[in-house]
Amino acid sequence: MKANETKVEDFLSASKTCFVIPVYQRNYDWCAYQCKQFLDDILKVGSDQNTRAHFIGSLVYIHDDIYVAGKIKELNIIDGQQRITTLALIYLSLYWFAQENQQEGLAEEIIETYLINKFAPVENSLKLKLTDNNEAALKFLLDSPKTEEFVGFSRIIENFNYFKRRVCEENFQFILDGLNKLIIVEISLNKSQDDPQRIFESLNSTGLELSQADLIRNYILMSLDAHGQKQIYQKYWQKIENLARDEMTHVSRVSDYIRDYLTMQNKKIPNKGKVYLEFKEIYHFSNIDQVEAELKKVKQFAFYYNKLANPMKESDQAIQKQLQYIQCLEINVAFPFLMRVYDDYAQNLIDKETFIHVLELVQAYVWRRFLVGLPTNALNKTFMSLYDKLDKENYLFSVQKAFLQKAGNQRFPKDKEVADVLKLKDMYNIKQKNRLYFFERIENFQNTEQVLVHGNSKITIEHIFPQNPEPRWRTDLELKEYNLIKEKYLHTLANLTLSGNNAKLSNKAFQQKRDLADVGYKDSRLWLNQYLAGLDRWGMDEMKQRYLLLCKRVLKIWAYPRIKMQAYTEVEEINIFEADDPKHKKLEYIVFLDQKIPVHQVAKLYVIIFEKLFAARPEIFFSSDLGERLGLSKNPQDIRQAKPISDSYFIEANFNNTTKFELIKYGLTLFEWEDELLIKYASE
Repeated sequence: MKANETKVEDFLSASKTCFVIPVYQRNYDWCAYQCKQFLDDILKVGSDQNTRAHFIGSLVYIHDDIYVAGKIKELNIIDGQQRITTLALIYLSLYWFAQENQQEGLAEEIIETYLINKFAPVENSLKLKLTDNNEAALKFLLDSPKTEEFVGFSRIIENFNYFKRRVCEENFQFILDGLNKLIIVEISLNKSQDDPQRIFESLNSTGLELSQADLIRNYILMSLDAHGQKQIYQKYWQKIENLARDEMTHVSRVSDYIRDYLTMQNKKIPNKGKVYLEFKEIYHFSNIDQVEAELKKVKQFAFYYNKLANPMKESDQAIQKQLQYIQCLEINVAFPFLMRVYDDYAQNLIDKETFIHVLELVQAYVWRRFLVGLPTNALNKTFMSLYDKLDKENYLFSVQKAFLQKAGNQRFPKDKEVADVLKLKDMYNIKQKNRLYFFERIENFQNTEQVLVHGNSKITIEHIFPQNPEPRWRTDLELKEYNLIKEKYLHTLANLTLSGNNAKLSNKAFQQKRDLADVGYKDSRLWLNQYLAGLDRWGMDEMKQRYLLLCKRVLKIWAYPRIKMQAYTEVEEINIFEADDPKHKKLEYIVFLDQKIPVHQVAKLYVIIFEKLFAARPEIFFSSDLGERLGLSKNPQDIRQAKPISDSYFIEANFNNTTKFELIKYGLTLFEWEDELLIKYASE
């Protein structure tokens, strides 16, 4: 390894040199925020005559004695691609500014010094060699600043546009002066002596940490030779990156996808910050054939992930609609399960009707649980193991059966439970996406003419009895009825509807809302307003009748599976946060931090967990009130029923099982280990 301080402009202006961004590098991800910060720093030092130099970090590269046509030396950039690419875009914006302001000589100097190798063959003339998509954008910008003609989204294009907007006559020279003052430490690695992979894992670029996907891509590609890297990148990894992406926001979701893929394959949910470590522990590649065999599967499931994350990519309209609903509810925890089901559909193991039924069933399970207020923190484990319970010969029935076998806090809520809760549940002050999803599905159920509610600014949720009713409501209703609706039923399902013109209906009396020309309930084409059109008043009796009408529809849309099942008594592993009250119950075993431990008594569980928590991070017992809650002490005589959790410390064990559970859950929450303890009750 050799390190040397040098000026940025000297480094970039080196003749017959090409700076190569290897395919295993992260994407160019700087956004306007980083670009603004970078350019502001350049302007600041450029306009300050007292500042002679400004250090912007290190730039690490490998030179493998590779020369391309024209004896161009290639330097593989290991760290610094965000900065070196951004510098190229700044020089490009200066080049085009000079061109457009008839400074041809200066423009020529900029492009031939910092952007191209003048005498190299055309295919090797770029000084900065990016990965395929970015290189296409950079080549486009060298030919034309008219970025509106570039097809597709590119950070290269977006950031060039930002710099082009910023460069002006007043700051042009300051930017040039600032660039002249930039200093880096160039670090040259020797591949035979240094470990580029280890260096890559530890490096951060300014403001952007290496993502889990960056580390995985590096792990896969960096062990291959240059030809193998290009082959695997273009055939597999680049396609995976393009598929595992939010196509609305252009945000990469590769790290999330790999996490879901590992969950699907290995029935273990990696910590979000340890996806790379989990991947590296599972997959060991000694040759390109092994890499190709695994990435072929990763790419295959990325196609399904792409449609789950971007429903518009699904060509079948009926399936697309269900995927949009799932996206609206943000049921991402179901992706490991749904990717498997999608694959079965793609392989013709199930037909379209079965696939749609499964998608509807997932929604029904999640939405019913939301309505009755069941916790969501263990749903990821529910869906992680769900596919293992499928019977390919009786596909839909086996999915329904698996859901209905869930008990306690993991249960599939029955009709009566949902109906009872829905009477008084506030369905207005919930997430807007959930609210629109709810009413769109109610409106469109079994209707030939479908109404788009989500994303339709012309249709809004309206209170029938208004939030701020005009005085006539007080004369139309008895005071007791008026107050009851306002205080208890205002935001409930029965009092909410859809409106194409909420502003005109507003706080008006019911009969005015009903009869208002074109926008009133009588003229409405919406199903939700049909019942209202035939009423003369809106009070508690009418509200109760409408509730029954809507509730019946809700229970059909998010249907409880109607299947016959034999009595099922097997007890499953369950997250402690989802478990029933442990009173009068015994355990069979626990799984803590992926370690299975035979435990039969809650009292023993209590001691084991706090022993392990104390061994892991004892400081939390003192920095929070956890130690106080547990009666933590070095003197067992101070405690009624002392149990040791270390060589020096004891805790109080004189609690009932329910309290012990609550203390364990509190401790796990402080450690942010809510997903790390599964328990299995013994069968009764």
